[in-house]
Amino acid sequence: MRWSKCYIPTLKEDPSDAEVRSHKLMLRAGFIRRLGSGTYSYLPMGLRILRKIEKIIREEMNAAGGLEVLLPAMQPIDLWKKADRLGLLKEILITYKDRSGKENIFGPTHEEVITDLISKDIKSYRDLPKVLYQIQTKFRDEPRPRFGVLRSKEFIMKDAYSFDADKEGLDAIYKKMYDAYCRIFDRCGLKYVTMEADSGFMGGELSHEFMAPADCGEDEIKEKNGGVRKAIELGHTFKLGTKYSKPLGAVYLGQKGEVRDIIMGCYGIGVNRIFAAAIEQNNDKDGIIWPDLIAPYRVMIIEVDPGDKDVKKATEKLYEELQSSGIETLLDDREERPGIKFKDADLIGIPLQIIVGNKNLKDGKIELKVRKTQKHSVHPAGEIAARVKKIINL
Repeated sequence: MRWSKCYIPTLKEDPSDAEVRSHKLMLRAGFIRRLGSGTYSYLPMGLRILRKIEKIIREEMNAAGGLEVLLPAMQPIDLWKKADRLGLLKEILITYKDRSGKENIFGPTHEEVITDLISKDIKSYRDLPKVLYQIQTKFRDEPRPRFGVLRSKEFIMKDAYSFDADKEGLDAIYKKMYDAYCRIFDRCGLKYVTMEADSGFMGGELSHEFMAPADCGEDEIKEKNGGVRKAIELGHTFKLGTKYSKPLGAVYLGQKGEVRDIIMGCYGIGVNRIFAAAIEQNNDKDGIIWPDLIAPYRVMIIEVDPGDKDVKKATEKLYEELQSSGIETLLDDREERPGIKFKDADLIGIPLQIIVGNKNLKDGKIELKVRKTQKHSVHPAGEIAARVKKIINL
């Protein structure tokens, strides 16, 4: 992608209404823009990052036996009344009446909906187990939206639900989901800890939280040495048991023909929170330092002297070579001063920078810079593509 053809409206200064580092940098890097209280638009670069996070989640969920579905965001309030959960969440529910006068909810979560779905189709123990998941927008009328996308009224969640014949089956799937979560957060380049947690309004017997240590976190975790540390909740897994299956009639026939309640688990990940947490844990005074697998692009070429014919020729050749090799590359071809380009490159945080300028090119060389270490090196122009592939393990 050429910067001149893209939409990356970077800002020189921190916005006055941004409170935490991730919020400031997401706005300054041109990844998001605020629409209203607790609602944000994702611009092209920000959306690329979201999609990469979602790709990792899908790969690991599918590998763990999950089947992807897409459930309605609009939910009939009667389902919530059946599950006796309406009162627990009434303060954050966003509701409306349709033209027939029926009251509905914009889904903050989907336990009721998925259980209702399964109750109509699962008949026998032979139909179990099942793990269904989705990646979808949720809605919660947060009383105090803050910290950008970390606490917003509209957000993206991966929510998965397991259905088993017995607790032993739930234990096995719960372990698979737990392990899948560890792989997801590892691949996203996050530091995290896990701990047993209160099941809260979700209910159930046991739950685990996956927490990313960060100064802006709204939760606190205890360290091994007995110390505040603040953390961001990335995901939560729950053993629900029959919390939802019993009131919503999700039953199956056992091997002897007996009617039994389906045993459930649920497993949530905040996609937007991974985005923000990765920035909170990976930044410096100059901007973002993206973990490799969720960076918007793997490589950025900075054309220092765009008016120089030799620089233009070398840049275009390198850009085409990297693109044809399947390496996601952003080319900064703007008619801007080098200082502006260097500042923007560090701000948006693409892992590897290639700097093409006439000073080095006169000697047949091109400069490489690793964003994380700020290490610069100069190499023969003909070796750059091969070195890039080696660095990013291609």
